[in-house]
Amino acid sequence: MFKGQVSGEFTKLLEAAKQQEQPQRLLMLFARAEGNKKKKDNASHETGTVTPLMCVDKLPEEIDSFEALIKEADAIVDDWSFVLIAGLGGNNGEAPPTEAAEPYLNQMANDLMMGQDLSGYTILDRQQHPVLLQAR
Repeated sequence: MFKGQVSGEFTKLLEAAKQQEQPQRLLMLFARAEGNKKKKDNASHETGTVTPLMCVDKLPEEIDSFEALIKEADAIVDDWSFVLIAGLGGNNGEAPPTEAAEPYLNQMANDLMMGQDLSGYTILDRQQHPVLLQAR
């Protein structure tokens, strides 16, 4: 599995996935953040908990836009705060089947719940802004 941090908008991420040597399957974990009070010493940092809500895997060609992805996600669960995204590369010119995504999606959820390093994932909020999550 490649977990590539791609700066910029979701469109750039889709284009990067399409340009990989092997076809990709995008792995997405939608999560909800429940914040506590902001720290007095640094108002830009919040503490709180993060809960995985749902996992989705799609080929880049199956996603028209970030807005379409939001609409589809909201039809299932609408209280998500951000999405973690990774790519799973295929072999011999074939994209991985959806069945191959499950263990990696489980790993993403475990990484999030266990406070593991998430710097290898692209994390975007609902407005496509990059999000930095750090374990305490």
